[in-house]
Amino acid sequence: MIYLLFTTLLWAFSFSLIGVYLAGEVDPWFSVWTRISLACAIFIPFLRLRTLNIKLSISLMLIGAIQLGAMYGFYYHSFLYLSVPEVLLFTVMTPLYVTLLNDLIERRFNPTFFLSASLAILGAVAIRFDGINQGFITGFFIVQAANLCFASGQVGYKKLIETHSGINQHQIFGCFFIGAFLVASVCLWLFGNFEKLPSTSTQWGILIYLGLIASGLGYFAWNKGATLVNVGILAVMNNLLIPAGIIVNVLIWNRDADIGRLAIGGLIISLALWVNQYLLKSAKK
Repeated sequence: MIYLLFTTLLWAFSFSLIGVYLAGEVDPWFSVWTRISLACAIFIPFLRLRTLNIKLSISLMLIGAIQLGAMYGFYYHSFLYLSVPEVLLFTVMTPLYVTLLNDLIERRFNPTFFLSASLAILGAVAIRFDGINQGFITGFFIVQAANLCFASGQVGYKKLIETHSGINQHQIFGCFFIGAFLVASVCLWLFGNFEKLPSTSTQWGILIYLGLIASGLGYFAWNKGATLVNVGILAVMNNLLIPAGIIVNVLIWNRDADIGRLAIGGLIISLALWVNQYLLKSAKK
């Protein structure tokens, strides 16, 4: 779980960096393409073709295309309609998507995982914000599309690695970013606005950080972590991003937030993690 916790702390800053410095200023598709290109540059040198076959390569590329390429497209555009806290709040459905997609693949219903995800959603919903703008409905559905992409990628990668145990993940992860890069490149060509490129060193610096660290190291650590925990913990960890991101936003950028509800929501999410562990241990006895 250390990989997931590390990435949670890493990504907690990404929401505010995008919402404060890039949204509305830099073309979203260019931001997506830049981040993915830099992430590719990190992992392509590690590719070991002898560990890959066509089926594995294509599967990884499809996962990357959905979890990162398509997700980023929705995610960046959501900031055009919503504030940083609103984007964070609307990600509460991700853990439920994770558990339901996993159960759909396994053709079963796991009440423990579902309960954990539901508690996590309850905790996130406890963190509310007033003054939702006119883009509420549009923004909400855009975020849900991003959530579905992110959840399906996590579940897909976890299942894929389970069938390739013993493989060195850093030697194949370049295919994940190649898939995302192809999607981002096509979308940039079709929809990008080249008149809205980064115009300051701050914007370029943020894109470099987001590409190399948040995307490159972050997605590898998150997906590797997903293969080391059960689906219940994975679902709960998705919602820990919400209080973490809001805390960073409040402390650094002085956004208004209800600290009391933030604390209550965080406690409920922590309870969800404990319940998941307790019920699974009880079931094994």
